[in-house]
Amino acid sequence: MSLNKETFGFATKAIHAGEEPDFRDGATGDVVVPIHLSTTFARKKVTEPTGGYEYTRSLNPTRKALEEKLAALENANYGLAFSSGLAAESTVLLSLLNPGDHIVAFDDLYGGTKRLFNQVFSNFGFEISYVDATDTSLVENAIKPNTKLVWIESPSNPLLKLSDIKAISKITHKHGVVLVVDNTFLSPYFQKPLDLGADVVVHSSTKYIGGHSDVLGGAVLLDDLAYYERIQYHQNAIGAVLSPFDSYLTLRGVKTLAVRLEKHQQNALHIAEYLSVHSKVSKVIYPGLESHPQHELAKAQTTGFGGVLSFEIKGTIDNAKQFLEKLNVFALAESLGGVESLIELPSLMTHASVAKEVRDQIGITDTLVRLSVGIEDIEDLISDIEQALA
Repeated sequence: MSLNKETFGFATKAIHAGEEPDFRDGATGDVVVPIHLSTTFARKKVTEPTGGYEYTRSLNPTRKALEEKLAALENANYGLAFSSGLAAESTVLLSLLNPGDHIVAFDDLYGGTKRLFNQVFSNFGFEISYVDATDTSLVENAIKPNTKLVWIESPSNPLLKLSDIKAISKITHKHGVVLVVDNTFLSPYFQKPLDLGADVVVHSSTKYIGGHSDVLGGAVLLDDLAYYERIQYHQNAIGAVLSPFDSYLTLRGVKTLAVRLEKHQQNALHIAEYLSVHSKVSKVIYPGLESHPQHELAKAQTTGFGGVLSFEIKGTIDNAKQFLEKLNVFALAESLGGVESLIELPSLMTHASVAKEVRDQIGITDTLVRLSVGIEDIEDLISDIEQALA
């Protein structure tokens, strides 16, 4: 049985893809793929690796199962798993670009991605331009003769801006430019950028894919064989691969992605609606609200709005800090996408590495709070926010 992208539903693929029982002679019919801890694999003939396996950095059965599962969920032909989201991003850039190439990037990106662009790759001859990718004309106007790649998040982090992926893909394809979409915030359950015209999708699988705040990882999903072979070559050559045990944890986590995302979204929408009428809140940003400037685009290109929202507290940064430090159910912590609710202050935490003048320019104020809404009882989450705001 092959769980291809045409035949089965999402939840079925999340559970079974990459883990079909092996009934061949000598196999055990495992329902769950075992953790293959061996770092090397013996062979009987010099020129014939057993099952194609030589060394676990190059290929490991547990990691291979995860890569097949993630590819099936993203409607991709190929998948690759990495030791972190930033490892995945770095490998994509090193595989597809050369010194002197130009990148057009969304001005609202995860702080770690901006740090990677500005503090690492800029030192090796890569040129980066940032634009507000909610306006597709700005993306096209920023493309130059040496532009080789456009990089967007949709929704973006932490302002939850949306890019019209289909429209931008038409622009990039017209100019012969690769479109990379970071799909971490919505996961393949709510959004499939490859179906909208993207060339490469990246994830921090630490977030919703893993789902339990206990495993670091990254993923790259794509359809183009040439790009896949280049990225796979660098995955092996650089060596930033996901370990067998972390592959197993991610395999286990992703099986409940569909049911988790539904609850994340349900709770997030409830909290967004609650905060939008609260006297101590000046602004709520969540694509599921009709007040979001791109609500219609969200409905058109996604099947859900996700579990992350941001809001601004009235007052000063000290008021925001007081609120955060009074919470009991929400954990004051970076990251997102786990079953537990997390909350953070981007200006002092996830985006502290972004210069203040840049944060101010794109709208990351000192009182902007980002919530990753978990799957706890909604009454407990609302009560916790209420007592902290009080």
